[in-house]
Amino acid sequence: MTEANSGGGGGAGGGAETAGKRGRPRANDPRRPGATAVDEILDAAAELFTQRGYAATSTRQIAEAVGIRQASLYHYFPTKGEILTALLEATVQAPLALARSVVSADGSPLDRLLTLARSDAGQLLAARYNLGALYHLPELAADEFAEFRADRAELASHYRSLAAAVLGDDGDPRVLLPFRLVESVIGLRSDGAVGSGFAAAFDGDGVVDAICRAIQRVLA
Repeated sequence: MTEANSGGGGGAGGGAETAGKRGRPRANDPRRPGATAVDEILDAAAELFTQRGYAATSTRQIAEAVGIRQASLYHYFPTKGEILTALLEATVQAPLALARSVVSADGSPLDRLLTLARSDAGQLLAARYNLGALYHLPELAADEFAEFRADRAELASHYRSLAAAVLGDDGDPRVLLPFRLVESVIGLRSDGAVGSGFAAAFDGDGVVDAICRAIQRVLA
């Protein structure tokens, strides 16, 4: 999944570390939101990947959207795949950390599950771009995305274990539903039903509340 330097290519792993070691070569003033060049690159890539498609976006296009030279982008992200990895990992790191905490915390399993679901759905809705829509890219089957796949699978397993504790039965197929209900916000954003756009039909907070009520009813 590499791309020739003439216009393709991509990547993200270790970009933040690289950014801390190098200068910040720029062709002009910053044009993207973000405190660092890495932030700006990720913002541009998120917009292009979700609006044009991952395969259709080149590193040259990302660099142009940021206002830097393509060669400068490679100081931070040697491949387009590393950029995608960084974006996807950012969507699971916080909910996974919370899941690891609540799964062994005190309190009822349902309360802990709803705490996780509310936080996870909320961050998926609040993100500037609908990065969850990239979860099913065929490119994610490649080895370079194995860590992201493992992290997302672990997150799903925590949802399942909490739901099983609520039901008292890990073999009940309903244990699979809370994770899917939370990730339904990805499709709702893709449909324009929720999100930050002016055409959004429903308020995001109301959707999060509805998801939590649905989880409660499913597991009742």
